[in-house]
Amino acid sequence: MDLRKQQITLGELWDNPRSRAIFQKRVPVLAKHPVKGAARTVTLEQLADFLSVWVPESMIAGVIRDLERL
Repeated sequence: MDLRKQQITLGELWDNPRSRAIFQKRVPVLAKHPVKGAARTVTLEQLADFLSVWVPESMIAGVIRDLERL
């Protein structure tokens, strides 16, 4: 999948069943979070920066790697 240098939005990723499945598998708490709808315009890069405070970098890298393989 072309992540457009991580500038793809979460809305675009969540609208794609295959990429949504990656989030549901790897970051289930994010996939069920109540602000998910409000975060549709957040870029993948912004999300990675935000999550880096709470989750290991390897987890973020794994999500991005799986998305790139689509």
